[in-house]
Amino acid sequence: MAESLLRETPLKAVQVEALVVMKIVKHCSQAFPSTATGSIVGMDVNGILQVTNTFPFPAVDLPLTESHHDSNAASNLAASAPRSKANSVYQTEMIKHLREVNVDANNVGWYTSANMGNFVTGNMIENQFFYQKELNERTVAIVHDVSRSSQGNLTLRAFRLSPSFMASYKEGKFTTETLQKSKLSYKDILVELPLTIHNSHLLTSFLHQLPSKPPAEELKFPSTLSSLSKDPSTPLPPLYPNLDSLDLSIDPFLEKTCDLLLDSIETHNTELNNYQYYQRQLGREQAKITAWQLKRKTENAARVAAKQTPLPEDEYTRLFKLPQEPSRLEALLNSRQVEQYSRQVDGFTASVSGKMFAVKSNLLPGG
Repeated sequence: MAESLLRETPLKAVQVEALVVMKIVKHCSQAFPSTATGSIVGMDVNGILQVTNTFPFPAVDLPLTESHHDSNAASNLAASAPRSKANSVYQTEMIKHLREVNVDANNVGWYTSANMGNFVTGNMIENQFFYQKELNERTVAIVHDVSRSSQGNLTLRAFRLSPSFMASYKEGKFTTETLQKSKLSYKDILVELPLTIHNSHLLTSFLHQLPSKPPAEELKFPSTLSSLSKDPSTPLPPLYPNLDSLDLSIDPFLEKTCDLLLDSIETHNTELNNYQYYQRQLGREQAKITAWQLKRKTENAARVAAKQTPLPEDEYTRLFKLPQEPSRLEALLNSRQVEQYSRQVDGFTASVSGKMFAVKSNLLPGG
């Protein structure tokens, strides 16, 4: 009864312990630029998935070569590690040992590293489908963006596959007809859950009692009486004079994200060209079938007039072979990745665009 009620309660949020976050960040940073993956354990409490421990999957050692193909193979092996048989056995043994020492031993998902928000891939979808289908339906995938986090902005997000996408992925058919029937779009692939970081009360008390180090440099005394009476912890108003506001340099992450966005758009055009080629091939074959059927009907009419046995009219299935429609899954994933890059660009350009418009006249020729 309790288990049925637990399954009926949808997952509302993910709560990750601070120690787990530090373990994930350390593992992903050490493995960068390769993909790092691992398992997370915890428990589900009233729709809130509490992640209390984690452990990484063993790294795959390949012979050192300079071949680009070998580097791609190593990256694919690392990305597909969560669903490999060896790591499944390793995960089961680790959870068994955690249970022996009275630690939360319920698998609640896995984590992976990403670079510049590039995580909507086939391996990520297959891994999460493996967890939601085989191990535990109430599992999440935690994505840690190493590049964004290296600049002091921790990027940690939790995702699940939507029920509609799970049903379509289980059938394995991503044709135009099935997508129209299920009304599945790229927005329905992943469901993001709000993620919070939790500290124990003991740790919070310890952090508040940590003594601050004395300043290493000489303190700058206030220049005016008003500055002396002002609280330094009070944030400055938005229009307060600040030299940093005059910096016109574009964020390097914006440039890299734009490059990745262009690559994704080129991939989308390639998928579109492949589908258009399929439509042209299908049109030619259907035209041949129509011409053959018309010719066969004319022959049968003549044979009937001559009191002869008419020929079968379904032989075209053996003579002509219709081309198979390519899967639309890659186009869906690429569209979702384009949306991810677009959101990142939108966030980066909030401050840069205002500065560029302010000095637009000086940037134009003859300004």
